[in-house]
Amino acid sequence: MRSLSEAVYLIVITFWVGGLLVIGYLVAPLLFSTLGDRPLAGQVAGRLFSLIGWVGLACAAYLLIFLTVRWGGQVFRRGVFWLVLLMALLTAASQFGLQPLMAQLKVDALPREVMESVLRDRFAAWHGVSSILYLVHSLLGLWLVIWSQRGLR
Repeated sequence: MRSLSEAVYLIVITFWVGGLLVIGYLVAPLLFSTLGDRPLAGQVAGRLFSLIGWVGLACAAYLLIFLTVRWGGQVFRRGVFWLVLLMALLTAASQFGLQPLMAQLKVDALPREVMESVLRDRFAAWHGVSSILYLVHSLLGLWLVIWSQRGLR
């Protein structure tokens, strides 16, 4: 039974980090380069980022529970636990802070597109913050993949 839970642990890490990388660095740029309608590309990309955010929160919950069950009170001495927790906090900050803020800026800009409105600079600034956090999140995800065996030993 232990090997099954370890396999699920590794699959969950792969699913979460793989989803982050594929959506952020392959699918979203492809949408913007392929679709002629940038607002539509942004809308689809936003939905995908929201989806991977929910996936990330679910994966983080599983990983934190797995590590806590595996190591008990010693879990707080494990770097992999803190790495997963940090990634979960970044996901929550994006999901419940940045994404709703940027969505509200889009609504406030109506009937114009946000990039054609007076809110363009604010949106661009928050989008930049979001992009930097996504990059940090992705790098932490790669670190988690490299460290994934530490959660098992």
